[in-house]
Order: sequence, then structure tokens, then C-alpha cells
Amino acid sequence: MPDDEQRINQPDPSNLPEGYSVPDGTADELFDAQGVMRPVWRDFIAYLNRLGPTQCEARFHRGNQYLRDMGVFFRRYSTSSGEDRDWPLSHIPVLLHDSDWARIETGLIQRANLLERVVADIYGPQRLVRNGQLPAELLAQNPEWLRPMVGIRPRSGRYLQHLAFELGRNPDGSWFVLGDRTQAPSGAGFALENRRASAHMYSDFFPDTNVHRLAGFFRRFRDALRGMSDGDMLAILTPGPNNDAYFEHVFIARYLGLMLLEGEDLTVHNGQAMVRTVSGLKPVSMLWRRMDAQFADPLELNETSRIGTPGLVSAVRSGSLALSNALGSGVLETRALMAFLPRLSEILLGQKLKLPNIATWWCGDPRARAYVQNNIHKLALAPALTTGLPHDSNISAMGPTGINGLTRPDDWDGTLVGQEAVSLSTTPCYENGRLVPRPMVLRVFLARTPTGWAVMPGGYARIGPGGENSALSMQRGGSVADVWVVSDKDVPRDPLDPNRDTYQRVLQGALPSRAADNLFWLGRYVERAESTIRLIRSYHRRISEGEPAHSQRLQHLAAHLDRLGVDLDQDLPEVLIQQIGAATHCASKVRDRFSVDAWVALSDLNQTLTGMAETVRAGDDCARAMSVLLRKLSGFGGLVLENMYRSSGWRFLEFGRALERAITLNDVLQSFTAAGAPNGSLDLAIEYGDSISTHQRLFLVDPNRYSVLDLMMLDLGNPRSVLFQIDILCSLVPDLPRNPDHTEWRETLFRQITAVQQFLIGARPEDIESTDFDDIRQRLFELSTSLSSIYMR
Repeated sequence: MPDDEQRINQPDPSNLPEGYSVPDGTADELFDAQGVMRPVWRDFIAYLNRLGPTQCEARFHRGNQYLRDMGVFFRRYSTSSGEDRDWPLSHIPVLLHDSDWARIETGLIQRANLLERVVADIYGPQRLVRNGQLPAELLAQNPEWLRPMVGIRPRSGRYLQHLAFELGRNPDGSWFVLGDRTQAPSGAGFALENRRASAHMYSDFFPDTNVHRLAGFFRRFRDALRGMSDGDMLAILTPGPNNDAYFEHVFIARYLGLMLLEGEDLTVHNGQAMVRTVSGLKPVSMLWRRMDAQFADPLELNETSRIGTPGLVSAVRSGSLALSNALGSGVLETRALMAFLPRLSEILLGQKLKLPNIATWWCGDPRARAYVQNNIHKLALAPALTTGLPHDSNISAMGPTGINGLTRPDDWDGTLVGQEAVSLSTTPCYENGRLVPRPMVLRVFLARTPTGWAVMPGGYARIGPGGENSALSMQRGGSVADVWVVSDKDVPRDPLDPNRDTYQRVLQGALPSRAADNLFWLGRYVERAESTIRLIRSYHRRISEGEPAHSQRLQHLAAHLDRLGVDLDQDLPEVLIQQIGAATHCASKVRDRFSVDAWVALSDLNQTLTGMAETVRAGDDCARAMSVLLRKLSGFGGLVLENMYRSSGWRFLEFGRALERAITLNDVLQSFTAAGAPNGSLDLAIEYGDSISTHQRLFLVDPNRYSVLDLMMLDLGNPRSVLFQIDILCSLVPDLPRNPDHTEWRETLFRQITAVQQFLIGARPEDIESTDFDDIRQRLFELSTSLSSIYMR
């Protein structure tokens, strides 16, 4: 080789990461087997060197801030409950040349076709079992093999539509498969957020780099899913907010314009899956399933499931419902199956696997068991029917004592597999101002389209901390990195909607009853919390001004707060924490229906509330804290109510808010304008209604019972009056959806709300008595009950 060519292939010594040391026998993404920096990395490493540590840290902070601003999180589980954690982004992307990627694509498309053939046989003719090419016990004893699905041909004719594969790299540069993800693969949405974060961090480098874009992958899969439906609703089926990938479900639903459903949103009627909506039952013919199959139908699959839909299997069986992926496809993730896939590829495809999987020996076969026994010192022993990766859990360990203290090789049987103990390839991570190698697994996504399998050009890498191969899971401290597939040529941009000359408005699906219920109660809980905050602030303001707690006015206010469940012995009353927690829970159930900014505002409110729990003290400190909470709660409410599209969802949210404000105002006025209320109570009432300056402008007298009732009960121009809220409710009723199961819905709601409206319009302040407040409260409660019975059953 000429000297010039040798110099071209050698890295610039100034670009080499100081102290970057890869263990012997381990593949690395930055350097090849000869220790030469891979060409695809050179420009990026030079760019990092030009930035220097200070600017690098600033760029990484920018990426982290973007993820926080977008509300990206994952749910980490503990022994009691899950908690939302910041998305653990590893800031250095993994760079792969598109020629390398082309080999990965070819191998994974072949593997996807093989898995489709295998699962079609498993739930169809079962020739592989009958011919002895697949052990029957790997199905009969497998919890992922769902007997009720045998003989059910998917409506689309295909079992698999969305797949993910975990890949590792050999020291020679070749790739191999560590695991197949066929149940309900997660991560595609997170990959897109990783990419957006990378673009923010490297905004002066990324646009000029020939990195393949990701958006086209999602567009093609969305169009494929629409092609599988009958023009009915297209939705994602999620286990709900407690799932660790719930953010991704919300993100993809919003990004692709899909409805997000939980199991309780569905019912099956005469073999047809139907969505419970505020407009009655509506058919759905296609679901992107993100729920493990065994929990999908408690009637035929797992009777303990509380998140599934009874009868869902019957809808699939009737051919009226298509699922991505088919129920039971999780059997393909079984670790023991890897022992048979190389041979099955030759049988079913007539080809050897282009991407080999991790070498696996099933101990149910005598020869394989003997091999494992003789080579256990260099193998990992694991349960045969588990579906996790070897490096995802503690169940896989080197040597004969790896599982439940098992020490006798004679006990080894078909419940165990031996797997090759692999050293994962490494990729650069930025730690303490320098690049260090960390173990990595690549997750790649495939989607079926009318023209065949589409491969996301990138995906994401799962990275372990501290060089530990066993800690790749985010639940155990791992992180994730963006994956750039880089070309030597310009790559076309592939936006979500490539046709910029035309547009088509998508018909909005009906609002699920569960979503309407949560939006309605979100409005109520936000308003209820605001009312509680205002009253607590009024109490502590007086305390900070020197008014004794035993004064008649403060005792009267304390009695009112006590009726609301507020314990004033608590500096930060528990009932307020519960109200904001209830609002947050309702919001989490409909997170796909309002903006990212609104969710971030709510998260900020909760963080502020948590920080106050140990620091707030009675008096001025608590009054100031309530003012902070009030501003943040109002900010959230404004972002939701003002920016939310005026659909049915917005109407239920606004209905709940106006109804609760009318109820709380009515109760405050009854208490603080009563004949026996102590002096100064009227001042508390107009302060609560944020109407002090308005009262001063409109009335030439100090507050008295009649002026306060006129302003806060009967004034249609005051947004803090009861009549103003009733007027909002009256305006919302005509635009509420028609429910065919309740033909007299309009008359029922109108009769209840107009009775209150007509009374208030015709009333004079001096005519209002205590019993009138009771009557208004009762009618508003009846209105809430009627609304729930009509729309939220």
C-alpha cells in the first residue's frame, strides 16, 4: 500500500481520545480490529475536539434541557410504585456508515421474514412440531404460547407488523442478534426524541452531516396501519400511565395522529371491537398493540388482568379486528427458540442466516446438553422460556450455579439453555471531560409496509455504565444514545408528510368516554385546588399580619376550611396535595390531548409542591407559597384551556372547570355572606373571588352583603361570579356530542342548568336566602350526575 494511502487510513493523533482503552477481544465502534479509527467517526471527533470540554458540557446541557422541556421521561420501578425519571441520554451518538447499515438491513429483513413463517406455523398447521424440527414442549410449556390463538388467521394475513432486534458487534466487525422483540416492541418513539435532542446539541454540525432521517419510517408505518383498517378508528392500545414506555405511547399517538386507548375504552359486541365514546359505541378495526398479549383479554387469556378487554380474542377470531402484532407473537422472543432458528432458516427460507444470533444450546436435546455440561466454564446458563436479553437481568450467570443454586448437571433439562458468553462491543461515552468506552447493544426497528419491510435507519443504542455488561437496562442505571447512519452522499429529507402542495384534513375520531371523564374531572380538580389555595392563602395572610388565630373571622374561615378537609395544623395541608395529585392523575390519562408545554407546567407545579413539603411554615411563608402555587396552577390551566383545540375534549374540560367554580363560589358566598358571619368575612369573600379592585370601581360603599352578592353571584360581566359560570355551562350544552343511547340528553341537561340560570337572572341580592344556596348546590350536583350518566358510563 502506498505511503499516502496508509496515511489516509490512519487517524490524526490529535483526534484520538486521551486514555480511551478498549479491552482485548472486544469490538469497538470508534476503532476497528486493527486499532484504526473508523472513517465515519473522524469528522465528529474532530468537531468535539474543537469544541473543548466547556462547550461540550454546554451542548449536553442543551440536549438535556430539550428533553425536560418536551416532558420526555421513563418510569423507573421500585418495590412500591413507579416514578418518573429524566430520560437518560448518553450525549455521544453511535455512528455507523450506511454500507455497514446495509448489511444489517439485509440480515434483519431476512430474519423478520423467518419469524413470520415460524409464528404462522406455530399458530397454524404446526408442521415444524409434527416433523420434529421444533420441540413440542417449547410451545406446550411456554406462557407466551397462547392456545386460544391457534387456528386464528390474522385479518391482514400477517402476524407481525412491527419488530425490534437487539444487536451486538463481533471483534471482526460483523454483527449478531442478541434478541428478538416481537411482543410489543418499544423504543421507536424514544429513538425519534433522541434524534431531536442530538439535533439540538449539535445544531452547528448535524445539518451538514449526511445522516439518514427517521421521519419517513413512521410515515410509511402509519400509512400501512391505515391500510389495514376499514376506515374506522385507528388507535394505539396502551396498558396506561403506569407502563414504563407510556411517554412513548403518548408521543407516537400525538405524532402520528392516532387515538390512544386503554383496555377499558373497548368493548366487544357481536364479535366487533367497539370504542366507548361520548357519541355512543364506535367500531375500531385496527389496533397497534403496546400491551403484552396475555393481559389483552381476561376472558380467554389471563383472568387476573385488569387492563385488558373481555372478548378481544373473539373480535380477532371473527376477523373484524386487526392487531399489530398478533396476540401470541411474544412466543418468538423465547430464548430457547434461538437454538433452532439457524436450522429453521434453511428449512423455511432455503437460506442460512445472514445475521447469526447468539449461539444457544437447548438442554432438552441430549447432545446439546452434553455440550453445555462440558463447556459450562465459557457459557451462560439461563431459563429456556424467558424472553429477556442475557444482559438485562440476573437470571443469566456464568457457570453451573447460575440459577436458583442449581449445581447438579444431571438436573439440567429442557427448562434450561446454555448461551455463548459474549463481550458486548463498546462505544464512546463522555464522562468527566473525556471519552471512555462503554458496553452497547443496538436496538433496530422494522415495520411492515405494502412493499415489504422498512428498517428505521438508526434506532437507539442501550449503554451500560462502568463497563458492566449486565447493566444495560434503564431500570438498572443504563442510558441510551442516538444512532446516526451516515452516508458519503447527500441524503434526502423525508418529512412526515412529504407532499407540501396539498393537504387533507383528517376526520377526528369520537372522544372515548374515559377521556371525557378524565378531562371533566381534570377541570374540576384544578379548580378545586385553586379554591383551596385561595382560602389557605387568605388565612395565612391574616396570621402574618398579626391577626390571632382565635379571632372570630379566622375561626369562621378555619371552620369553612375544615369542612373542605383542610387541616390547618399542617403547614402544607394534605388535602391540597391530594387535589393536585388527583388533577395530575387525570391529566396523565389524557396526556395525548394537550400540549407538551401544559404537561411540563403541571410537572413543574408538582416539583414545586414537593419542594414545599419540608420548607413551608405557617404565616407569611405559607401565604407566599400559596401565591406561587396559584400562579403555577393558573399557568397550567391557561395552557390547557386557552391552547387546546375546541373539540369535544375541550368542552368537557371547560364544563368541569366552570361547574366546580360555580359550586365553590356558591359555598364560599353562603358561608361568608351569612347573617351570622363575623365582621371582615365579606372582605375575605371578595379577596377569594379576586374581585377587590372590581368592587372598588363598581360600588361607592364598602363591601356589604348586597354588594358582594351582586358582584360575585349575579354579575354576568364578572368571570368570578356564579352566574358567569352558569352562562358558560349553558353555552356548552348545545355543542356536547349527541349520544344515541340518551335521546333526551339535551332536554335533561338544559332543564337542570337553565333552572339555575333563570333563578339567578331574576334574583336581587336582597332576595337571596341561605336555602337558595342549598338549592343551587343540589342542582349543580344533579347536573354533574346527569352528565356522567349520559357520557361517562
